[in-house]
Amino acid sequence: MPDFASVEDVVTRFGDVGYITDDRLATTVFLQTRLDKPVLLEGPAGVGKTELAKTLAEVTGRRLLRLQCYEGQDETKALYEWDYGKQLLYTQVLKEKIGQLVADAETLGDAVDRISAQESVFFSERFLAPRPLLEAIRSDEPVVLLIDEVDRADEALEAVLLELLGENQVSVPELGTFVAKVKPYVVLTSNNTRDLSAALKRRCLHSFLDYPTAARELEIVNSKDTGLSEALAEQLVQVVRGLRDLELRKSPSISETVDWARTLAVLGASELTAKLLSDTVSVVVKYDKDVRRAVDALPRLIDPNAVIEEDHGHGHGHGHGHDSDHDHDSHEDAGPNGKDVRAAKDDPGRHDENYYGGATTAVATPKKTVPSSQGAKSFARGFGPKKR
Repeated sequence: MPDFASVEDVVTRFGDVGYITDDRLATTVFLQTRLDKPVLLEGPAGVGKTELAKTLAEVTGRRLLRLQCYEGQDETKALYEWDYGKQLLYTQVLKEKIGQLVADAETLGDAVDRISAQESVFFSERFLAPRPLLEAIRSDEPVVLLIDEVDRADEALEAVLLELLGENQVSVPELGTFVAKVKPYVVLTSNNTRDLSAALKRRCLHSFLDYPTAARELEIVNSKDTGLSEALAEQLVQVVRGLRDLELRKSPSISETVDWARTLAVLGASELTAKLLSDTVSVVVKYDKDVRRAVDALPRLIDPNAVIEEDHGHGHGHGHGHDSDHDHDSHEDAGPNGKDVRAAKDDPGRHDENYYGGATTAVATPKKTVPSSQGAKSFARGFGPKKR
């Protein structure tokens, strides 16, 4: 029986477990289950690509197999490898049997031939260590195969994937070709760190996931039971969308929005203030420069007239300065500000024309008279030929 009756069934069942999807994405999932084609999900990090595969496994009751891609990964970590340790152990155990096998061999060649005839024993499924790709093909039960962040892997791994994606099979040179008993649902994700090959894309249904609309993101936050009131959640979503408009190294993801909502609920927030958000902004912003940009922008995002109090313990309002916890206003009664004094020293024209040694400030020094013969004597004394 099909896993989903219709596109609306996908939307409903995904929503029941907390994954809010739109009709376009639900249609892609529905077609995957009917056409037996893999799905390639591309888009920025944190928009729900990996979570979709997990949710698909949950609502269909399938086992989830995950291949996490990384740079330098090869087929031995993705497809299969031989269990050399097990092969060696069996060789030691069967050493006596091997001796009996070649005991009556007349020549060395005969002995080698007899041993080589038994190679298939050690290169059989008994010693095969399947990795996620081969395991998904050999599985007797339905599975969802998640190939996560495929753009991080080298192009060589893409070539390895083509057979599986196009024909639901994997070839092992020593054993032959394994064809899927139960075709897996294959979901590939990419954060667009590099372009994927046309051959890979051609074999997949494609969907681009971007940050959701404000209404949908609010619906996602509310569905997670964060404990934050709907009014504050709506305001928080607008703040997060404002942070995404900044030039940040990494924009806040949907899951981080949910985490921020939970954080504020734990702190018992009754209203969103610039100070409260600046104290907790590291929940959604992960890099130092991004934190500074975000803290500078938060007052404007909450209220154009709001001001963040300098209470971060490191000055400068960002927690990265050198003024500790001192209140800058307290220095006004203590005397001139050191920074202003240093800046004043750079003002042009702060000294008169005689400051650097003008004639009116110079002190006359009596001129010492030196006889004209003194130079010759000094030269002769220092550099002339020495008397023996």
